[in-house]
Amino acid sequence: MLGIIRQKLGAGSSSATMLGQLQRIRPAASALRSFSSSAKEMTVRDALNSALDEEMSADPKVFLMGEEVGEYQGAYKITKGLLDKYGPERVLDTPITEAGFTGIGVGAAYYGLKPVVEFMTFNFSMQAIDHIINSAAKSNYMSAGQINVPIVFRGPNGAAAGVGAQHSQCYAAWFAAVPGLKVLAPYSSEDARGLLKAAIRDPDPVVFLENELLYGESFPVSAEVFDSSFCLPIGKAKIEREGKDITITAFSKMVGYALQAAEILAKEGINAEVINLRSIRPLDRATINTSVRKTNRLITVEEGFPQHGVGAEICASVVEESFGYLDAPVERVAGADVPMPYAANLERLAVPQIEDIVRAAKRACYRSVPLAASA
Repeated sequence: MLGIIRQKLGAGSSSATMLGQLQRIRPAASALRSFSSSAKEMTVRDALNSALDEEMSADPKVFLMGEEVGEYQGAYKITKGLLDKYGPERVLDTPITEAGFTGIGVGAAYYGLKPVVEFMTFNFSMQAIDHIINSAAKSNYMSAGQINVPIVFRGPNGAAAGVGAQHSQCYAAWFAAVPGLKVLAPYSSEDARGLLKAAIRDPDPVVFLENELLYGESFPVSAEVFDSSFCLPIGKAKIEREGKDITITAFSKMVGYALQAAEILAKEGINAEVINLRSIRPLDRATINTSVRKTNRLITVEEGFPQHGVGAEICASVVEESFGYLDAPVERVAGADVPMPYAANLERLAVPQIEDIVRAAKRACYRSVPLAASA
C-alpha cells in the first residue's frame, strides 16, 4: 500500500523536482503578532479544513487517512471536500482499526511521506499508542537522527457532551510526557489554522488535540490569518488578556472559560492575565514564569485529571524558577479525579466551570475563605 501511495504522490516528478517543490514551501512560522482585531470571522472547523487543503496543495507528500475522512467527509466534517479535490490516493478511508492504520501512517512517514492521521476521538488513540510512542516518538533518537517521522495525529480530545467516560478523556498530559513528541492544543480559529500548518510542516511527530465542542465556534481573525503563508510557531504561548493581579494558564476550550472568568473578576477589582498555552510540549515556561513574576499569583486550568496533569508540570516549573515571587499558593483547577459520568448533572460537576476559576482566583487573592478553613 505504501508503494502505491508513494507512486501516486510522486507520479511524474523526479526526486530533485519534489525537493525543489518542498524548498519553495512557505517559512515554518510567521512573526508573533496579535491577529484578532479584524471583524472577519472563521469557525474552527473551517480553519482546520483550510489548513489541510492548503498544505496538501503545497506539498504532494501530505496525505490524509482515518475512519470516514473521505466518502463521509470526516466524522466532524473537518476533511469536507478534500476527497473530491485530491482523490482516494491522498484521502484514504481506513477500516476501524486504529492500530492498523496508525502503523501504516508511521511506516509512510519513515518512507518520506507526510501523513495526517485522524482519530475519531483521541480516546481511540489508545489502540494505537504503541505506534505513536514506540514507533514514531522514539525513532529519531534511536536512529541517531537518521530517521525523521513527519506525521500528525489529530482529532477531538477531552470532554464533549453526554458521551460517557470512554469518549471524554483529555490525553494532553499522557502524550506530553513523551520525549520525541510535540503536543499542540488549539483554542481559537487562529490557533487551529496556524498550528495545524506548523504541525504538518514539522519534521517530527505531532499530536494535535482539538476540541469537538469548539469545531462550530466562530472567532474573529485578521486578513493575515487567511493568507496561505500564515503559520504559528510551535512552543510559544499567547497572552490572550493582559493583567497584573493573577496569572491564569489554560489550553483548548478552557481558554474561553478563563477569559470569561477574567471578565467576572475584573468587575470585582481583580485584573487577571490569561495565557493560552497553545503548545503543551514544548511548554512555553518563559512566558508563564514572566507572567507569574509580574502578577505573583497563579491558577492553572485544564479538563484533564489533576494528578500528574499539565497544571502539575506548570506548578513545578514556577516553583523551580519563580518561587520567591509567589504571594499565594498556586491553585489548580482540573477535572474531577473520576472517569467522566454520563449523567448531565454529574458531567458538569466533573468538568471545570467558570465559577470554579473565579473562586480559585479569589482564594489566591485572599478575597474569600480558603478551602481548608471552610471544610
